[in-house]
Amino acid sequence: MLQSIALMLLLGMALGWLCKKVKLPGLVGMIATGMILGPYGLGWLDSSILDISSQLRRIALIIILLRAGLSLNLEDLKKAGRPAILMCFVPACFEVTGMIILAPILLGVSRLDAAIMGAVVGAVSPAVIVPRMIKLTEEGWGTKKSIPQLILAGASVDDVFVIVLFSAFTGVALGTGASAASFIKIPFSVIFGAASGFLVGYLLAVYFEKIHIRDTAKVMILLSISFLLVTAEDRFGEVIPFSGLLAVMGMGIALKRKRAVVAVRLSSKFNKLWVMAEIMLFVLVGATVDLHYAASAGIAAVVLILGVLIFRMAGVWCCMLGTNLNKKERIFCMFAYMPKATVQAAIGGMPLAMGLSCGNIVLTVAVLSILITAPLGAFLIDGTYKKLLMK
Repeated sequence: MLQSIALMLLLGMALGWLCKKVKLPGLVGMIATGMILGPYGLGWLDSSILDISSQLRRIALIIILLRAGLSLNLEDLKKAGRPAILMCFVPACFEVTGMIILAPILLGVSRLDAAIMGAVVGAVSPAVIVPRMIKLTEEGWGTKKSIPQLILAGASVDDVFVIVLFSAFTGVALGTGASAASFIKIPFSVIFGAASGFLVGYLLAVYFEKIHIRDTAKVMILLSISFLLVTAEDRFGEVIPFSGLLAVMGMGIALKRKRAVVAVRLSSKFNKLWVMAEIMLFVLVGATVDLHYAASAGIAAVVLILGVLIFRMAGVWCCMLGTNLNKKERIFCMFAYMPKATVQAAIGGMPLAMGLSCGNIVLTVAVLSILITAPLGAFLIDGTYKKLLMK
């Protein structure tokens, strides 16, 4: 395992640096590293690290969401208002609808299989979006109109909504049905997750105020509690709807609100942790990519992904109606809500594991969506924010 970690970090850094030199996002090189070293490439990654790949990716996601929470101003988030709520589900609904319309025509699948496929590819990637929105916030791009905060909030809840849709559609395919309760769980999951995170964050702020400990110890406490919150969702999610990742972000926001000075120092610590976590995350995402599946789908699958992206962008545009954002700022929001990676890597293979007939094609489209949208979305965000947003 140690050799695998060394190869991942060294080659990931090298290829990430090369991509930046040719004006491409560094994550492209990291994903390429995973494809080269992974089981579908040279096979140089130890099976033990692949067995815990999903857990390592989750740890990286927790780090970036903690960092986001510690950088996010709640007052700025309130300014976003209605569009932030709409961004949580409207673009995903547009994309799933686009998939149900286009996939049967382009790939010859059933409407139900298309719905499952839409739920898999319908989620945005916090791992791609969050660090970029934090950078914009820190540099002051678009913050007057709360654009980075709007995208941060939507991306955090969007995944919860899409995963519930995925569970409902696969339930129908397996014959267990989709109950109304599964959809009712969505708002409760968001409310309970956010409330739990805020409560824990305020309690930690009081504790840090009364008990003097080093910032490194505070980072360890925050990480440990975050792991417990995410684990609680896995263990009790069926009984009590609860979004662990949203709770993690809420904890950071509450700490920022109550103890801003401490939050700034802790955010700096998590920035350093993210340097390694980012490499691990995207290399492991790349390791899940099976190019054989990607090639087997052909041009039709690529056209399908680009087609449903248009539906998604139309959904984002609808969310912006009635706001004070100008045309350029709305176009930036459409670009920023494009990247996919982590959710697709996590659930793309589940229909195949469930024995569903659409399993192979769903996995193929999930893989292609990562390869197309993660680099494209990151490139568009990095290349356009100075032209489309006001500082």
